[in-house]
Amino acid sequence: MEIVVAVFLLCIGLVVAWDSARLGARWGDDGPQSGYFPFYVGLIIACSAAVILWQALRGLTPDGRGTFVERGQLRLVLSVLLPALVYVIVIQCFGIYLASTIYIAGFMVWLGKYSWWKSIALGLGTSVAVFMLFEVWFQVALFKGSLFNPLAAFGY
Repeated sequence: MEIVVAVFLLCIGLVVAWDSARLGARWGDDGPQSGYFPFYVGLIIACSAAVILWQALRGLTPDGRGTFVERGQLRLVLSVLLPALVYVIVIQCFGIYLASTIYIAGFMVWLGKYSWWKSIALGLGTSVAVFMLFEVWFQVALFKGSLFNPLAAFGY
């Protein structure tokens, strides 16, 4: 499985680097070109995948076992993956701010075992900080949702 994932990530990294180079991955007169940062991210992904592929082909596994995943490990991965998938769906319906508040608070309560009031306060605080950063200071609108936009009453 490590070989399959490494080859997949190697291909993704090379495609990102190649397409970023096509867009322009140099430093221009007015700063970085549009493909500058994605080019280096693609190179990092490709290099990391190449190392993983090399280790997998040599038979070097991190724990020395041949099993890809055990039941307990899969449960831990799914405890993060499934809420993340729900989060993406909720973003489509209610926007990034409300979805992020629920996601952060939910994770803090469920996995972190924090109290509800701390979780809700941090979830709201994070969403307000991101809102201020993007919508107010950078003036970049983030997705507000297709079903319900609680910020519409405030002109956003």
